[in-house]
Amino acid sequence: MAGLALELGEVAGIVLRSLMVSGAATLLSASWSIPLALRLVLGGEERGKRLVMDLLNSLVGIPTVVVGLILYFLLSRSGPLGQLQLLYTPLAITIGQAILITPFIASLSAEALRSVRERLWETLISLGATEGQAAATVVDEASPGLVTSILLGFSRAVGELGVALMLGGNIRGFTRVMTTAIALEVGRGEFELALALGAILVSLSFLTTLTIRALTREIGWRTLG
Repeated sequence: MAGLALELGEVAGIVLRSLMVSGAATLLSASWSIPLALRLVLGGEERGKRLVMDLLNSLVGIPTVVVGLILYFLLSRSGPLGQLQLLYTPLAITIGQAILITPFIASLSAEALRSVRERLWETLISLGATEGQAAATVVDEASPGLVTSILLGFSRAVGELGVALMLGGNIRGFTRVMTTAIALEVGRGEFELALALGAILVSLSFLTTLTIRALTREIGWRTLG
């Protein structure tokens, strides 16, 4: 019983750490991804915006190990940021995941904003709204889509392996998260724990999908209204 309690306690710690690290990464990424999307869609016509959008779209599917490798060299003891001593810490994983999902959140947010802007902007201006008022209305109408992009970013962050493994080192009780724990337990042949953690990951993905569906329904009602 003591061994089972210890195992359950360790699983709970791993899950909680995963949620905290990926949640913090999502909030950090959203803090600059949403403003970037607003700037790209509502900031007026400027050269370079299409290039930025193309770059974001191309980076959406970037392999996690590539991001992990780049940040590993930057944060390693011999790297330019080695003096910060961030490597193999939860903060390193948070930063890595935030960078990883930035193109994802920014690209989806920009598409949500652009869709609403194309539908409402000219009507709002013709009714006498200022550009600032029109922009505020666009953001309000696009808010379900913005939240959806953030939720999808969280789902990608919590389910990634490369960044968490390379920057966190899978240290027990410190940087071990669900994906790195699953990889470790499968390598050790401990499939029960791996399956339990996998089931939790799938459950999180299912809950995210349900939330996104509810938000999509909200978008549909707003469009009909």
